[in-house]
Parts: sequence; structure tokens; C-alpha cells
Amino acid sequence: MSVESTEDLITIARIVKTRGLRGEVVAQLLTDFPERFDDLAGVTVTSSEKGERRELKIESFFFQKGRIVLKFEGFDTVEEGEELRGSDVCVPESESVALESDEFFDWQLAGCVVETIGGKSLGTVREVMRTGGTELLVVAGEEKEYLIPFAESICATVDIENKMIRIDPPEGLLEF
Repeated sequence: MSVESTEDLITIARIVKTRGLRGEVVAQLLTDFPERFDDLAGVTVTSSEKGERRELKIESFFFQKGRIVLKFEGFDTVEEGEELRGSDVCVPESESVALESDEFFDWQLAGCVVETIGGKSLGTVREVMRTGGTELLVVAGEEKEYLIPFAESICATVDIENKMIRIDPPEGLLEF
């Protein structure tokens, strides 16, 4: 699997530490679909810190305490596993899981311009914050940051193709 640039990759896990002495690594899951690992033979592992990008084959994996433990071919010692700490485990965007028409990946929402239905620009989505309830769009404005509930009743239009979200905020939402 050869991928030309990091722009066409989506991150599904982040390696946080090594495990054991045989090169296994523990990764934080960044996907809502952990079952996707069942069908993955290879992944792209990127490290922005080191400027590296590697195509790796998954030898084995299992889930433990809400994380995933991965064993990659050719990584057989704790030192070799340590080389991967802080790296992202990615797949091509073309291999993303199909969603319903009203569902979006966090990476699709990030970078979207947010404006009210009246045309007032609020800023750009910096991230999606998960609180256990309705997700919040963290919108970085020029002077302040807004937390906008990502709910159908507020987000009137979500246009991923044009990176635009139009909101109909209830009274008081934008004033804090």
C-alpha cells in the first residue's frame, strides 16, 4: 500500500507506549469502529515529530482496557517498539468506514468555517470535543473560542465538500 501524502490518510490510533519485551505497542483508539482492525493487514505509521512514514504489516492485535495492543512484523524487541512511540496509525481515506448521510468523521469537521444562518462568521472548527453527550464543535474565532453543540437543531447545514457549517444558535449560546 503506497500513499502519496499524509493529506489522504486518516488516523485510527496513536501509539502511546511499548508493552512487554517482544516489540508490542499500546495505542489509544481514535476510531469509533475498532472492528476495522479485523480486516487490516497493513497500515501507514506516521511520526510528524520525526518526519517519518512507514508502511507496516500488523502481525497480531488485541484490545485491552479500551486500548489496542499491536504487534508489527519486524518489530521484535522493546527498543524497536519504542521507535514507534508517539506515532499515528493511519489508513487511506478511501478505506474509511461508510457513514450515514447525517454522520461525519471528526477530521471532516475540522477546518470547516462556521457561520450563523444570518451570515456572521464565527471562526473555524479546531476540534470536536466528546463529552459523553452531544459532541461540541470547538470553534476558534478571531477574539474568542466558541463551543457549539453539534446537534441537528443548531447545525442547520453541514457542507463537508465546501468546508462550511451554518448554525442557527439559540439565544445566549454565543454570549459568554
